[in-house]
Amino acid sequence: MIFYFTGTGNSKYVAERIAETIGDTVQSIEDYSQVVHLKDGEVLGFVSYTAWFQIPPLMREFITNLNVVPATDNYAFYVATYGTMPGYHGEDARRTLAKKGIRLDASFSVRQPDTWTPIFELSDPVAVARTNEKAEAEIRELVVKVQNRVQGNQTSRRWPYFIHPVTEWLLSRQSQTKHFYVEDSCIGCGLCARRCPEHAITIKDKRPVWTKKQCSICLRCLHHCPKFSIQYGDGKTKQHGQYRNPHTKV
Repeated sequence: MIFYFTGTGNSKYVAERIAETIGDTVQSIEDYSQVVHLKDGEVLGFVSYTAWFQIPPLMREFITNLNVVPATDNYAFYVATYGTMPGYHGEDARRTLAKKGIRLDASFSVRQPDTWTPIFELSDPVAVARTNEKAEAEIRELVVKVQNRVQGNQTSRRWPYFIHPVTEWLLSRQSQTKHFYVEDSCIGCGLCARRCPEHAITIKDKRPVWTKKQCSICLRCLHHCPKFSIQYGDGKTKQHGQYRNPHTKV
């Protein structure tokens, strides 16, 4: 079983590529509450985007609540998809899974277009396509490593875990939903509310309203808005564009 958490489809695509090659199944972490009964030799995988150099809050919550019944010769791995740096994502995953009694055999990373558009540019389709082409080579290498059950922290561009208090503070600030706002072009379709993995949005008077103080800042609402009405921060998201992985659907 390979679990994934995605905002724009990048992590889902990586999970699907791995599963397709090793003959496994993929499962979104959203609303999944079943017990995982592993078979002998079965793989347990996790794939997620990077949130301020660490595991996104919703993935951390999912792992914390996950009930796994292990068997013999299982292989657990974690893949951090990222745009700039995965930070200490691999070590964070190891520690988080260890609290559940799950030994992480390996952690990996794949660089894809950075969807954090409050900072990064995604409006150039040629540049985005070029990044996705490079990602394909990384994914092919990753699949081989999972097939061969490679061990250890294989995450690239690693940061030391001791910076965790700083990035945790940054994440707590950036994940506040007060940073989101809605432009007049909103048509009240409700897509953002239906697709929000945190169930943090409700529609009131045909306008989205964030009912939670914080979320996992996956920016799914922003990138999937059909009128690009949802923005974040100081307005740079509007000029930086929207993105959805071209190979899969969320």
